[in-house]
Amino acid sequence: MSGNPAAFGNTVYVTCVDSERNVVSLIHSLFESISFGSGVVAGDTGICLQNRGASFVADPDHPNVLAPGKRPFQTIIPAMILKDERSWLCYGVMGGDMQVQGHVQVALNMIDFAMNVQEAIEAPRYRIMGGRRVALERAIPSAVRDPLAAMGHVLAPYGDQNISYGGGQAILIDAERGVLQGGSDCRKDGCAIGY
Repeated sequence: MSGNPAAFGNTVYVTCVDSERNVVSLIHSLFESISFGSGVVAGDTGICLQNRGASFVADPDHPNVLAPGKRPFQTIIPAMILKDERSWLCYGVMGGDMQVQGHVQVALNMIDFAMNVQEAIEAPRYRIMGGRRVALERAIPSAVRDPLAAMGHVLAPYGDQNISYGGGQAILIDAERGVLQGGSDCRKDGCAIGY
């Protein structure tokens, strides 16, 4: 990203699975790091509490109002997919409002397109930018771009450095074979490690 790096948030995603198949899918974000998150540190741990609740709205007439029975838009969404009532995929995609879109794209890649966990994370992504504006990663061919433009979508130029497509990590739990498969996104720093 260009500009002042202190003006951008910092999000971390971690997932782990132990030998007993206990699963953790965790996302933590300082959101706007100018104020360094909430500014509240948990005891003497040095861990700053997140401030992603800043996007909730108290106005009762606003569609994103925080109220009983509502599901206000929130982008801190560590994910887990169950298969046969057991954990199958624990994963997360960081990147502001790209998180929701990235989660869906990774899930579709795994379920509908039968990709392995690394392929599903690395596959080219699109990003709905609001209205009819759409961004496509460079690997998405003109055979996709051209029909979208013909339908009236406004396509962001290839290579726009100000557009993030998120970054994810994932662990697939293959219960039949007793194997864990990890994947890590090349769009962000991170890695998949087993021991």
